[in-house]
Amino acid sequence: MKKYFALLTTLLIGFAAQAQEFKPFKVNVSLGAALPSGGGGILFAVEPKYGINDRIDVGLRIEVAAMARATTVNGVTTSGDLQFAASYLLTGNYMLSTNNFRPFVGLGAGLFTVASTGFSENGGQSTNGTIAAGNVFGGMARVGFKAGHFLLGVEYNLVPNTTSALFDSNGQIQIGKTVQSKNSYVGVKVGFDIGGGRR
Repeated sequence: MKKYFALLTTLLIGFAAQAQEFKPFKVNVSLGAALPSGGGGILFAVEPKYGINDRIDVGLRIEVAAMARATTVNGVTTSGDLQFAASYLLTGNYMLSTNNFRPFVGLGAGLFTVASTGFSENGGQSTNGTIAAGNVFGGMARVGFKAGHFLLGVEYNLVPNTTSALFDSNGQIQIGKTVQSKNSYVGVKVGFDIGGGRR
C-alpha cells in the first residue's frame, strides 16, 4: 500500500510541476485580415486567457472586424458596404506541445454583433437597401502556433446568415424576393501574448 501511495504521490508531484511550468494568466493582442465570402477587411482582437494547466487555456475573445461581406439579392451575389462587426466568445485552446514552439487547436462560442450592410441590384437602378444590424449566436474553430510570446493563427467564424425582405425603390415589399447577407468569415491573425511565459 505504501508503494502505491508513494507512486501516486510521485505522479501528482510530476503533474503539478508540469502544470506550473508556464505562468497561467496571459492576454493575447492580435491584428489580421478578415475574409468573409465575397469580401474582405481587417480585424483587431484582445483575448485574456487563463491556463488551467500547461496544455489547456480558457479565455474570452473580444474582436472587432471592419469588412465588406457578400450579399445575395434574388440569387445574385454582390459585395456589400464596408461595416464594423464585433464578437464576444468564450474560448478554449489545447496546446499540442509544452515546448517553446507550441501548435494549438481551439474552439469558441458566443455572441456576434452583425453590422448593417447596404446593397444594390442592377447597379442601384431597380433596388437599393440595407440589411439591419443584429445579434446572433455563433461559433469559432481555430488552429495555429505559438513561438515564445509570438502567435500565428487561422480562425473560422461560423455566423448565421442574415435574411430580410427585399424592397423596391418605392419602399414596397417585393413578394417572394429576399436579400441575404453571408456573415461567416475567416480570420488570419498575428499577435503576441502579454504574460504567460515560463516561470
